[in-house]
Amino acid sequence: MTDDERRASERALAARALELPRMADAKVVAAYVSVGSEPGTRALLDALRARGVRVLLPVLREDDDLDWGVYEGAHSLVEVPLGAGRMTLLEPGGARAGVDAVLAADVVLLPGLAVDRRGMRLGRGGGSYDRVLARLAAAGAAPALVVLLYDAELRDTVPTEPHDRPVTAAATPSGIHPFG
Repeated sequence: MTDDERRASERALAARALELPRMADAKVVAAYVSVGSEPGTRALLDALRARGVRVLLPVLREDDDLDWGVYEGAHSLVEVPLGAGRMTLLEPGGARAGVDAVLAADVVLLPGLAVDRRGMRLGRGGGSYDRVLARLAAAGAAPALVVLLYDAELRDTVPTEPHDRPVTAAATPSGIHPFG
């Protein structure tokens, strides 16, 4: 994709995600800052913040679990290199809210490589979001779980493992794709 196509896709994805019914009254949204070739999330983060939503962003811990911090705007993000040959993340630079902060989320936006028609998400393999989904389930929390993808990343099937949990919907630049 060209830079112009990526920006247009990011704006369209933000518009679609904001159409989610659960997003309308969300007070807290757990999100993430896209990296590399992932669908852009910055327009969505800024739109949520402008609505007065408390936006939680992940902070990768040494054990690959996720702590959370509050998004205060692009100026509050810090680059965190993961090591030689690995990506650099953008994380909130302020105070940490703890691993359980996600339990307060009305909506959890998840990264993914693909999602299938059953709502099964294929992640990057680190297990960070698998831990988050397990934590939500163990606490009885029931936020909307939404994967942000490009349209081509919707698949008939993706490989799954016994610990994988389905998501509520996928948001793509062309629309919302709910799962049973």
